[in-house]
Amino acid sequence: MAVIRVAQILGHANAGGVESIIMNLYKNIDREQVQFDFFVENTCPIIDREVIEKLGGRVVFIPKYTHIFKYMRTLKKLFKEGNYDIVHSNLNALSIFPLWAAKKAGIKIRIAHSHSTSNKKEWKKTIIKNMLRTFSCVFPTHLFACSELSAKWLFGKKAWNSGKVMIVNNAVDLEKFKIDNELRTSIRKEYGIEDKLVIGNIGRFMAQKNHEFLIDIFNEVVKIHSDTKLLLIGDGPLEEKIVEKVKKLKLNDKVLFLGLQKCPEKFYQAMDAFLLPSLYEGLPVVGIEAQVNGLNCYFSDTVTREVKVNENVKFLPLNKNPELWAKSIVDDSKNPINREIGYQNMCHTHYNIVNEAEKLLAKYKELVKAK
Repeated sequence: MAVIRVAQILGHANAGGVESIIMNLYKNIDREQVQFDFFVENTCPIIDREVIEKLGGRVVFIPKYTHIFKYMRTLKKLFKEGNYDIVHSNLNALSIFPLWAAKKAGIKIRIAHSHSTSNKKEWKKTIIKNMLRTFSCVFPTHLFACSELSAKWLFGKKAWNSGKVMIVNNAVDLEKFKIDNELRTSIRKEYGIEDKLVIGNIGRFMAQKNHEFLIDIFNEVVKIHSDTKLLLIGDGPLEEKIVEKVKKLKLNDKVLFLGLQKCPEKFYQAMDAFLLPSLYEGLPVVGIEAQVNGLNCYFSDTVTREVKVNENVKFLPLNKNPELWAKSIVDDSKNPINREIGYQNMCHTHYNIVNEAEKLLAKYKELVKAK
């Protein structure tokens, strides 16, 4: 069988969850049998472009989907010229556009992959998503999702119950995230946080990630345990607003804005607790990474329980009670845990990237053979 060529549609690619998931799969899949081309908006940075090209893939720049006619024309042309076997769209409800273009280009295998859900607090986005997801099963030939929750949200309960949705788990490279005490000591020394209670978050500064509430929680933690630091890794449109909130609460000396990092995984080592009060998630890959590292994890109760592998994971309500989160974080910090357990627990689960990459390759081969 010839090498299978897959157009991976990512839209605004950065170091975030969906992009890291596809990159994890790409790095671990048998690239002599399958190759990915990464389709991304022409306005966004690609921090892994060098890696992609070294591994045999390509980065293909496309217009923003908001320029819909130009977007569709460009994709149709590129799909035809690229001679792709598969178009695999990771844009959730927006996948209808690249998959429609793929159908017009004559691509026989068109995959819609649901990585997320929605939340009524983002009401404008949710209205648009709800309109688009009506067509979620029209243009794809196959349906993928990262969790049961995300599958039902985008494709509906009927599609899920009929067995039409394949789960592709948000797996990670376990070796990359397991606890490394030497590295932990080194990073904590570098940032002057050796003897602190260190809380962390990795994610884009956008409404979904709920950084405003995260800062409210941290503010309450400081009231109970003043010797605390917060590490925030990532960038995004709301970063400046969060910086202003931190200044207003006089937490400047306790919050480290570390920006977009090429190796964000090393910062888990420095943390004692991982905080993710998201408004919604499909299945957060950072939640898996933090658990491999053995961290105490605190997720909002809107996050699917499918993410939980370790016992040191709590799901807390997104109400106006940040004190509850703060008390839980500080109380748990008084009883240190064996962080090696995180890695050990993950080794035999479906969150091991080696197993998941093999499963995806087998599916691609099956689809191409049946084409």
